[in-house]
Amino acid sequence: MDTTKLGMTGLRVSRIAFGTWQLGGQWGPFDVDVAAAAIRRARDQGVTLFDTAHAYGFGAAEQLLGKALRDDLAHRRDEVVIATKGGIRPADSGVERDSSPAWLRQGVDDSLRALGVDHIDLYQVHWPDPKVPLAEPAGALQELVDAGKIRHVGVSNFAAAQVSEFARVRPVETVQSPYHMFHRDIAAELLPYAQNHDIGVLAYGPLAHGLLAGALTATTTFPRGDWRAGSPAFQGEPYRRNLAVVDALSRLARERGLTVGQLAVAWVLAHPAVDVAIVGARTPEHVAEILAAGEIHLTKDDLATIDTVLTPAAHVSEPTPEGS
Repeated sequence: MDTTKLGMTGLRVSRIAFGTWQLGGQWGPFDVDVAAAAIRRARDQGVTLFDTAHAYGFGAAEQLLGKALRDDLAHRRDEVVIATKGGIRPADSGVERDSSPAWLRQGVDDSLRALGVDHIDLYQVHWPDPKVPLAEPAGALQELVDAGKIRHVGVSNFAAAQVSEFARVRPVETVQSPYHMFHRDIAAELLPYAQNHDIGVLAYGPLAHGLLAGALTATTTFPRGDWRAGSPAFQGEPYRRNLAVVDALSRLARERGLTVGQLAVAWVLAHPAVDVAIVGARTPEHVAEILAAGEIHLTKDDLATIDTVLTPAAHVSEPTPEGS
């Protein structure tokens, strides 16, 4: 597994991180024991960075991750980097953003308990909260660094201007954002900003939430509880158009001895500003396939060909905490 320095954190991490969004209940039912085996398979095959969030089941994904990695966390703590996120609160209508210092402090304590650790390597503000000036979470997280509860501070789903505002109080060491073949928004501003300021970039959703895994068809249905069942990105003409693009990408991948999923992850990692691609899996078999992408290096000609194939693609919007 290739490794990289994660921006100004100085942390040396695997270029592919294991993500746990799919283990928080928003993607339909799954087998907990099989999911834990997937986490352990990732660790056994060289993954050192594991990304989760308090909002992924409000402790459920963190607890599962902590249990699956218990031996490493108990005996080889410095070999594993745990990243989690806070700033989302349960609400009567679902969830809401809350980056207030009080909620972040409570969230850190809740995450420490759920994970079963005495410190969090990287703590990220999950989403910008328009109700709270960015100076407040920045100051609160610096206090938590000073207290030894967290080691490094990052943000998630922030625009470049918001990162700059947060950084007036304390440095933003990492940014986590959606980035995949059907969602390239951050290439215009955020990625150049991060590269110029030595900010580590963690790209989530490199498989376009399953679109680029190669298994979806026009007749695919999603189980109850899977957010994709109500997403415009997975229905109608834009969905059918993107499935045709995936077919073309699959042919391109086969010519290179790859799966389309491996091609998609390698494409994300090919951007010079991207340090890490976060990939989720619920079975050990899926882990083995995707981790191979961490050692695939696409050429300039490969990237140019992919750009041509992507010309007719429809943009895929990402879900927000409010469900829009």
